[in-house]
Amino acid sequence: MNTALNRRGLLAATAATGLTLAPVNFARAEDRPGPAPDGPHRTRTVRGTLPVGSPDYVYLPVEVPRGVAEFAVSYTYGKPPVPPGAQGNALDIGLFDERGTDLGGRGFRGWSGGARTSFLVRSDAATPGYLPGPVRPGTWHIALAPYTVAPEGLPYEVTVTLRFGEAAPAPAPVYPPERTKGRGRAWYRGDCHVHSVHSDGRRTPAEVAAAARAAGLDFINSSEHNTSSAHAAWEGLWGDDLLILTGEEITTRNGHVLAVGTDPGVFVDWRYRARDHRFGRYAHQVRRAGGLVVPAHPHATCIGCNWKFGLAEADAVEVWNGPWTPDDEVALAEWDNALVASVRNADDGPGRWLPAMGNSDAHREPDRLGHPQTVVLAESLSRRAVLAGIRAGRSYLAESAALTLSFAATDGRGRHAGIGERLRAAADAPVTLRLEVSGAAADCTVRLVTDQGVLLTTPLPSAGAGVVEWRTTPAHAAYVRAEVRHAPAVPGLPGAFAALTNPVFLDAEAGTSG
Repeated sequence: MNTALNRRGLLAATAATGLTLAPVNFARAEDRPGPAPDGPHRTRTVRGTLPVGSPDYVYLPVEVPRGVAEFAVSYTYGKPPVPPGAQGNALDIGLFDERGTDLGGRGFRGWSGGARTSFLVRSDAATPGYLPGPVRPGTWHIALAPYTVAPEGLPYEVTVTLRFGEAAPAPAPVYPPERTKGRGRAWYRGDCHVHSVHSDGRRTPAEVAAAARAAGLDFINSSEHNTSSAHAAWEGLWGDDLLILTGEEITTRNGHVLAVGTDPGVFVDWRYRARDHRFGRYAHQVRRAGGLVVPAHPHATCIGCNWKFGLAEADAVEVWNGPWTPDDEVALAEWDNALVASVRNADDGPGRWLPAMGNSDAHREPDRLGHPQTVVLAESLSRRAVLAGIRAGRSYLAESAALTLSFAATDGRGRHAGIGERLRAAADAPVTLRLEVSGAAADCTVRLVTDQGVLLTTPLPSAGAGVVEWRTTPAHAAYVRAEVRHAPAVPGLPGAFAALTNPVFLDAEAGTSG
């Protein structure tokens, strides 16, 4: 079957969420199942070309008859050379079952993006990225997502194979527990942005869990691109030493956002752009499922990775993603500006502020899980307690489990506030900030940053460890946060982070300290 898309049809389709092609029908006589080495099956192949300007999602309907035990798909597409500065072809793929393709609907059966060229689903198993379950009769849809299209178009070929027979019993999914032993109220280390073979990673869940333990982590969040298939893939991999949260990296054409710690099995749709005004609906879905909304690598330079939805719906923001790069520096500056905005109207009471997170976004070797990591003060090693600590900003970011710090403010009356907390004192009351660091590299420098900017830069007192104290007043600093940076690789530019704290806020009381 050849499918040609004319420009008039495409322009009409772009106003909707996608374009639907002519259906693949298996009712013709030559497609009747017959004996084959791997059992009775039917196969059809569809070819077509997507021109420049294609909708984000093009749906290929497949009419599935009764008696199908397995739905299998393979696909290829052309990758012609392109002129300098032009984008080449990239075609993602996914699957929706007979329940339909409605946004946020129940029809989702899997997504692999561009990570693999074939997949299958059946009642008892599915390719990673896809959800096992019965292959019921009705109209299924293969989702083709032209990520980028070359000037001469994107030729594709999709082959669908339906295998007939008795469906095997579907196993009940086993999800990670919400709590593990832990150490009571303590600082717990976690990485909430990791990938496995269930999206575009190369590690199995077992290898991810082993890497997390080797990195000294206490918790991780399963965050595959646009699929919840990994939620049930961790059986036997958690333990008293490792809490596994379930979530998703919601990967839209206008940026990526982490759903951290959602209820197991919850899938969050991604098929919208900022101009569609739909993100708020899905942010609310994440929270209803018990999770946090965390924009990921908001200033990443890859196509579609830059965050365009704003921060009004965010619970935290990922300002450090993997090894420190210039786009992290931009994300840090934007986050710091948001902190200033949150204290601008302090006279009206404490403003809402957005905590920072750091995650590895590890996909494969040599990516290091836990570089960086978010170290959270939590009442227990449980989903509820860890997410509460992240939401409250009781956390700091570190490049590895070797680095530990504490940061707090005290006033002359003995009142104390730690990371993410508020110290109320007279506007002119002396307040002492104390940073204690251990396990840093010998080349590291401490910077203390306020709403005015960097007000103290000093090397650590001894190689990789030491205490730095600094005095200020609430009138002079609405908040103070600490940075531990390596020596700059380029003279005149700030060095890469070893650690970063969320702020301690200094709230000025009326009157004077006298």
